Amino acid sequence: MAGKTWFITGTSRGFGREWALAALGRGDNVAATARDAKSLDALVEEFGDRILPIELDVTDREAAFAAVARAHGHFGRLDVVVNNAGYGQFGTVEELSEADARDQIETNLFGALWVTQAALPFLREQGSGHIIQVSSVGGVSAFPTVGIYHASKWALEGLSQSLAQEVAEFGIKVTLVEPGGFATDWGGSSARHAEQMPEYDGVRERAANRPSRRGTPGDPTATREPILTLVDADEPPLRVFFGEAPLGIVTADYESRLATWNEWQPLSVAAHGG
Repeated sequence: MAGKTWFITGTSRGFGREWALAALGRGDNVAATARDAKSLDALVEEFGDRILPIELDVTDREAAFAAVARAHGHFGRLDVVVNNAGYGQFGTVEELSEADARDQIETNLFGALWVTQAALPFLREQGSGHIIQVSSVGGVSAFPTVGIYHASKWALEGLSQSLAQEVAEFGIKVTLVEPGGFATDWGGSSARHAEQMPEYDGVRERAANRPSRRGTPGDPTATREPILTLVDADEPPLRVFFGEAPLGIVTADYESRLATWNEWQPLSVAAHGG
């Protein structure tokens, strides 16, 4: 199988780093972006000219377009585009400042949108490509104290489901990777926290102790082979969970939704009129 060329955002750590290592480790080329290009020095030292380090803040639309064009010009094609850059914003809905909310959406949603828009002309022209959108189990379910994070991922889910239908005829695949809890830095130094209100102390305590927070986090290095299997698939899925917990969480959530919709269906029909 001929080597692929990847464009991966957020490669300084976490899934972006692991997937860059997976791709480079099997001989693929990677255009790797990070807010601080120095964080990619070790990869450059190990893999040489098969990695193109690019400093990028994905919230800068012009910079995103320039970065994708640079990667395509350097390697001659793009096969896999991974929108991984993002972070978790903690805070109840009432606690969020305007900056908290806008910054979260700018990075997690608009950052992915800009990179996707930048890549699409190249992928359409070559008649192939695979866009990987890093969502979350939090893109299909929701928990307290991370509402704006959920908002960014739910929006990414809807955007990407529409995108998949729009670009299928051009030979372009789209997959939403929805990880559960992993031992990355998502909840650590990369996370941001709204100014807390004491009125929500109980909510935070219950959220921290909810069943879905228990158990052993997944090992990010274990995702290397699965991501390669995913991008090599002839017919990749639109959505796929990474980790053991998400299926149980989402099954319970969707069963509850269906039960509620069915219970209230007479009201729904009455609202139709006619």
